[in-house]
Amino acid sequence: MKVHCIRAVICVMLTQTISTVTGANEDGTRSRSHIDEILRLQEEESGPYKQLLPEFTRQLKKIYHDDIKPLEDVYKFNNFKDTGYSAISNAELDSKPLILLLGPWSGGKTSIINYFVGADKSQQLLTGAEPVTSEFTVLMYGEEYRKVEGLVLATDSHKPFASLEKYGKGFMEHFTGIQFPSKILEKLTFIDTPGIIENRKQQERGYPFNEVCDWFIQRADLILVVFDPTKLDIGTELESIFDRLKGHESQIRIIFNKADNIRPQQLMRVYGALFWSLAPLIQVTEPPKVYVGSFWDKQFKPGTYEELFLEEEKALLTDINNVIKNSMEHKVAAMRKRAISGRIHALLLDRYLRAWNDNKPSRLFGGEKEVWKEILLHPENYDVIQSVRSHPNVSGYDIPDATVYQKFFEIHDINSFAPLTSQCSFLRGCLLDKMEDAIFDKLPRLLSSIKQKPDQICAASGICSDTTGHNKWSKP
Repeated sequence: MKVHCIRAVICVMLTQTISTVTGANEDGTRSRSHIDEILRLQEEESGPYKQLLPEFTRQLKKIYHDDIKPLEDVYKFNNFKDTGYSAISNAELDSKPLILLLGPWSGGKTSIINYFVGADKSQQLLTGAEPVTSEFTVLMYGEEYRKVEGLVLATDSHKPFASLEKYGKGFMEHFTGIQFPSKILEKLTFIDTPGIIENRKQQERGYPFNEVCDWFIQRADLILVVFDPTKLDIGTELESIFDRLKGHESQIRIIFNKADNIRPQQLMRVYGALFWSLAPLIQVTEPPKVYVGSFWDKQFKPGTYEELFLEEEKALLTDINNVIKNSMEHKVAAMRKRAISGRIHALLLDRYLRAWNDNKPSRLFGGEKEVWKEILLHPENYDVIQSVRSHPNVSGYDIPDATVYQKFFEIHDINSFAPLTSQCSFLRGCLLDKMEDAIFDKLPRLLSSIKQKPDQICAASGICSDTTGHNKWSKP
């Protein structure tokens, strides 16, 4: 008889024999050899992609600064309230893949980082059963171990964190960095976050926690949402985080951590309870990948599904390795996604401006505030949303809720904007045309060139030949 399970891994649990996974260090901790092997940490990076990466990055910077940013600046795209959008710095485009860890307190986020980084006990981030991490912590590569203050990170032009200063002094006091000579950090950067505590109010943190999370979400290549199976209560703060994760489903991975703390016969029930709790928050047809295990350096508890947990860990590492290999493609795709949002923003502002100019009363009779308020509250009555939705290559699902613009116009006067038709000149052309050219031509072509096979890249570039003139990356 077939057993229908929530996920294939549960079927494996039901049939797998409980076995002991060998491989331990002298101090009794688990071996990290599979981490080195899957992420190829001992291998020197080489090949045509490595050599062409600066050129790909240069082209992406040029497209952003020449074709996308000018229209963003004109219509203040980077000044949305409650979003992580801000002007992209060159340091962000040069940065390594970023892996963001989110989730309730005591889920094991920090322990995962300590384990993957390979920190010794004197240099590990603090962990504990009670809430320990109160800061956003950047784990990045450095030749020697040292801590870096958040304000120093934000003012370093070679680091991608300058725009975080907008969240104020309160956040800067809860933002820090650690440089660490770890092989894995030569390939990526980890962001550890304060655990979500449902009975804690935003104002008690002293900075806008959700908005800061959104900033990192917008830039993350992979988002690990970590849960402790004994703490599956879902509250308003976690709901708010998942609301901000909408549109980033492909980057989300759910980590069902500390699974060896549960008796094998209960594991499936708890796993089902997790999905039951998350179902209202993840409203997509294809749920995110879930990895079940105990992701730290301690040995698995005897009598649990050790073999399965190790395989799950290897699968997660393979996922991370794919993020490293595809980092440039992700940057181009993220840039295109951003440009699409910027284009829709410009089209909406143009329609709001037209609705205002068509309906504003004469100053002689007054009533301007009431008319503008009515347009903001009911843009559908002034053909604002409908006209943008009917524009070529605009998806109605990408149009922000009207409340976003109610907040936007709290800090920006509608009269400070000019229509799209005025954003054209003989020398530079039309800003909207340039952004559309980036979205529908330049960025897809750049993405296509990155996806070429190594032999094709070498043939096109000529930089892969050795001193004899032969292509050193082609197969013998």
